[in-house]
Amino acid sequence: MNPAPSTTRRATRRRRPVNRLPLWVYALLGVMAFVSVFPLYWMFVVASTDSATAYSLPPHVVPGGNFFHLAGLVFDIVPFVQALLNSVAVSTSIGVGQALLCALAGFAFAKLRFPGRNTLFLIVVLTMTVPAQLAVIPQYLIVSKLGWVDTLQAVIVPGLVSAFGIFWMRQHISSTIDDELMHAARVDGATTWQIFWRIAFPLVRPAAFVLGLFGFVNAWNDFLWPFIVLKSPERYTVQIAIKALQNSRDIDLGLAMSGSFLATVPVLVLFVFVGRRLVQGIMEGAFKG
Repeated sequence: MNPAPSTTRRATRRRRPVNRLPLWVYALLGVMAFVSVFPLYWMFVVASTDSATAYSLPPHVVPGGNFFHLAGLVFDIVPFVQALLNSVAVSTSIGVGQALLCALAGFAFAKLRFPGRNTLFLIVVLTMTVPAQLAVIPQYLIVSKLGWVDTLQAVIVPGLVSAFGIFWMRQHISSTIDDELMHAARVDGATTWQIFWRIAFPLVRPAAFVLGLFGFVNAWNDFLWPFIVLKSPERYTVQIAIKALQNSRDIDLGLAMSGSFLATVPVLVLFVFVGRRLVQGIMEGAFKG
């Protein structure tokens, strides 16, 4: 008499080996996690005490009770709330712009046929070898001619498209979208824009989301270009506001660390909510690439 199927399944589950990682792998991951988190913790320790904590030996590793006092000074010295709102507007615009525009350019390079396509794509890739600092002067001249100096669009518009984003989306679309699918859509009467928006973009949305998130973080942390084009305190981004906390002669590390910690919290909150989608998008791109 044959055993019951449920009994066989339970026996199979019991006999199935469990893939466990070696202990040294968990130890290594723990060390890497500690090394990654410790700078943020040390920032909070200094921000909750004073500048002397950063230079004391042995170093203090326990937070103090001075954080809210220093945070209040940050909001009193510079318009930090406005700077946070400006950074949210700039970073969100750049993140959404890169997700959409880079996907559109990547779709054109991957699936459309037009003269000079390979040459133009080669030029786009070669621009990644040019340091961003070399583009500051011509970029500032263009912004000045447009009358955008000391405006947020001077920070937003140059960051809406990136060469890496175009390369990323082009490679992802090439490996994800079949030509037969596009031919079938054209037979049904779909235009090029409809093929991109209704077929291609939904399929590569996870990769576009990852690209947009990277663009958001890079724009949030950007200092050089906003420091050059933004002059008025009410238009500062958060990184420029942190710079404004410093005196011309000395640096109050406690005050600077308080501002830096306050500027880091929104990004941490963002990753708490979108961290899983970020990992899924990266893994999907890795397997399909």
